[in-house]
Amino acid sequence: MVVPNDVKDLSLAAEGKKRIDWADKDMPVLKMVRERFAREKPLAGCRLSACLHITTETANLARALQAGGAELALCASNPLSTQDDNAASLVADYGISVYAIKGEDRDTYYRHMNTALDLKPNVTMDDGADLVSLLHSTRKDMAANVVASMEETTTGVIRLRAMEKDGILKFPVIAVNDAQCKHFFDNRYGTGQSTIDGVIRATDHLIAGKKVVVCGYGWCGKGVASRVRGLGANTIVTEIDPIRAIEATMDGFWVMPMSEAAKVGDLFITVTGNMHVIRMEHFEVMKDNAVVCNSGHFNVELDLDALEKKAVSSRKGVREFVDEYTLANGHRIQVLGEGRLINLAAAHGHPASVMDMSFAVQALATEWAVKNRGKLDKRVHDVPLSIDEWVAALKLESMGIKIDVLTAEQKKYLASHDMGT
Repeated sequence: MVVPNDVKDLSLAAEGKKRIDWADKDMPVLKMVRERFAREKPLAGCRLSACLHITTETANLARALQAGGAELALCASNPLSTQDDNAASLVADYGISVYAIKGEDRDTYYRHMNTALDLKPNVTMDDGADLVSLLHSTRKDMAANVVASMEETTTGVIRLRAMEKDGILKFPVIAVNDAQCKHFFDNRYGTGQSTIDGVIRATDHLIAGKKVVVCGYGWCGKGVASRVRGLGANTIVTEIDPIRAIEATMDGFWVMPMSEAAKVGDLFITVTGNMHVIRMEHFEVMKDNAVVCNSGHFNVELDLDALEKKAVSSRKGVREFVDEYTLANGHRIQVLGEGRLINLAAAHGHPASVMDMSFAVQALATEWAVKNRGKLDKRVHDVPLSIDEWVAALKLESMGIKIDVLTAEQKKYLASHDMGT
């Protein structure tokens, strides 16, 4: 019997299964977690609702959670991030309920999230805190049953820390995003590579020689700036944090305000987690055919409402994933992926190898939270360092890399205060 679902087409399952298996080959750490979970069943009795990007990598996370004994309901954390064949395979081949269709409208998006919550979860997973937001608003009657929630993205952690500060957080949250094996690698190398992949697929443009403006120099911005420079771009960084601005400068990037960068850039990529980073006053001074996209979690980084209103004309779908807006001065602005995550709208998201670490941390943090049921305060918690270290050690092992260990003398030296220079 087919489990409850709302996916595009179950006949796509065979192709999705091939892609899930392909990704699994590059996720050895998560595979080890899945095999242990299958033996020990640490998540037995868990009803787990997850609002994540429905990709091949997420499919393998879902398999690990299911192997651990959890009953799952998945929905998309972005209307354009679902891979319909993978969604179909999760339903048809693995018996996991999925409510996600690539390109779904806003009403469907929220209906799918609410359907996932109809499972009455005692654990949730988020990529942007959308499920947590519903559990604190329209579905607050269910919050008391939630043991913990896992948060996978910078934007979500920002929202959750704000809720903690205001004293309204109703259950513990684990900041998976802040784990070292997540943001040092997923945010930097994953976002860096997959963002450029999405831009190139959407535009077929040569990056070399372009003036590329990267808005934000957090871990995602560092990755994007590094990758476009590696492809030969003249790379400009905009920032509001003086420390990050100095760092970008010393890393060899041009740093300037957006008001100046807007006049010279050929390609603009936002990765800040904030809203209206590129506004109408910036669009109005851009070159003809400037390309604008976003790789932060929500499309609010671009003020597209203002652009829609001020444009004298617009053409949707001038190329797949490209909408063109013409301004009064005759200049055309090319917006990629409706301003949503370009690495998932036009490409396949992060490579499996880097998501191996992120999702191994995600699965193990879930196990830790369940084992500590009732012992965690209603606040945002860090992932235990022991999980980070275990995942990193296994990843190195899977890559055939060995590292040194401290000698007894070195351990004593680092732990003492009576050994002089």
